[in-house]
Amino acid sequence: MSVSRVRDIPGIGVDHVGDAADEVADPDMLRLENLDTDLRPMPAVLERTRQAVLEDAANSYLPFQGGAALRRAAAEHVGRLARRSYEAEQCLITAGGLNGILNVLLATVEPGDEVVLCDPIYAGLVNRVRLAGGVPRFVAQRPSPDGWQTDPVELADAVNDRTAAVIMMSPSMPTGAVLGNEHWRTLADALERHDAWLIYDAAMERIRFDGARPAHPAALPGLAERTITVGSASKELRMIGWRVGWVVGPREIIRDVDLVGLSNVVCQVGLAQEAMALALTAPDADADVASAARTWGERAALLVRELHDYPVVPPAGGWSLLIDTTQLGIPPAEAASRLFERGRVAATPMDGWGPSGARYLRLVFANEPVERLADIRQRFDAALGG
Repeated sequence: MSVSRVRDIPGIGVDHVGDAADEVADPDMLRLENLDTDLRPMPAVLERTRQAVLEDAANSYLPFQGGAALRRAAAEHVGRLARRSYEAEQCLITAGGLNGILNVLLATVEPGDEVVLCDPIYAGLVNRVRLAGGVPRFVAQRPSPDGWQTDPVELADAVNDRTAAVIMMSPSMPTGAVLGNEHWRTLADALERHDAWLIYDAAMERIRFDGARPAHPAALPGLAERTITVGSASKELRMIGWRVGWVVGPREIIRDVDLVGLSNVVCQVGLAQEAMALALTAPDADADVASAARTWGERAALLVRELHDYPVVPPAGGWSLLIDTTQLGIPPAEAASRLFERGRVAATPMDGWGPSGARYLRLVFANEPVERLADIRQRFDAALGG
């Protein structure tokens, strides 16, 4: 019998579609189901990782909080985007971004506390809220011809005396919605009034298709002492297999997150840390991320253009977009099955990805080049009869 903390936690769906695609091993299959990417990290990152394999210091549990060079690099990286100063002691290195998210939740949420999230949202975030004993409270992201819209007032109004934290991601996954200073300003008063934290998932903050600088919430004076930033090497730096992330925030909460981390996973991947520090601090680091974002933006634009007659919601950033297949009279799970069998497209239905997720099918464009995406319309028409 399942214990209570997992009874309301479904899977994320991606695993089932990915396993099915792996099993058929069809080279013609478009792999649009999982957040992978074919864009490689910087060559210097690969070389530094190779060197680390031979270094004794990289094959160690210590230091538990992360290597000094990476803690400095991550703290300075967050500080540069937030336009404020963070010391290395305000940074912890984690085994990927989601390890950081869970550690932060365990350090900030009492059982029964509410945690505010946008909807649709990554099921893994919702599941971690529940694992920590929290109660998800959802705020709608609404589709429009120009993309997803989040009402700042509605977001702030969701914060109440039962709220322990608000988790916001920008660009959000899976929608690609971008939040701005109008959202942060409105949230600041609500968080102060109800003494709650803002957990800012920065995994994709620089993957914006407008080329604009991220609007980091800690740049606002009213939010600086309430914002805990959780970042990762996986998306922007294309270092998925390295499994390294960071948590940066006020000293008092970082102490608690550190205690949780010592009891959960304990440490991060030693072989990856110096390479990640290099990826954050190299002279061409920003240009590298911007170049990757342009490539992903071209792929997203192609999908939106080719599928314009389908109910596609344009993303403003990130790695994925959503299609409301219920407008076609087809449940997302059935659409996914038909695309898999008739169109040779692996795509994931969004059941469990927030209350509205059951309407949507997700396409990940980070792992397939435009040349392979060129016939996406024909594949959809063959499968869904468009």
